[in-house]
Amino acid sequence: MAEKKSELWEWAKILVIAAVLAAIIRYFFFTPIIVDGESMMPTLENRDRMIVNKISYVIGDPKRFDIIVFHAPEEKDYIKRVIGLPGEHIEYKNDILYVNGKAYDEPYLDEYKKGLVGGTLTEPFSVDVPDGYLFVMGDNRRYSKDSRHIGPVPMNDVLGKTSLIYWPLNEMQFIK
Repeated sequence: MAEKKSELWEWAKILVIAAVLAAIIRYFFFTPIIVDGESMMPTLENRDRMIVNKISYVIGDPKRFDIIVFHAPEEKDYIKRVIGLPGEHIEYKNDILYVNGKAYDEPYLDEYKKGLVGGTLTEPFSVDVPDGYLFVMGDNRRYSKDSRHIGPVPMNDVLGKTSLIYWPLNEMQFIK
């Protein structure tokens, strides 16, 4: 009988340690998120499940075109692409991104641009990104609520970077 209690106690300790480790990993390092909406199509689809790397920007800085998750003003988390970094001047003219006057290619938009009927995918605008902020946009430019509407995103509101779709399984992949 004492042997059974000892074995139960060992299993209980293992389960508690596993639960604590899982909570620490989820809270501080990685967390799952579900894509809500079509603002990142064709790169991400509604209901895709992804992993957010929460330590990516603790040990490094965001890079242009990273896909990030951040707290939005509507009390929910958004997934968008970093277009402008702190201190940069962002401009769109004739569907071309200019950063500090230099044109940038956005290959993730090629699919949408090919099927475009009338007008441009990204309406012209010009903005300066304040220090400590990021300018973010969805890949589905005509149907994305992003920094053009909610303003630049404070670095403090960024949860992390995401690049792994893990569900649905047949679409599991790393994205850029």
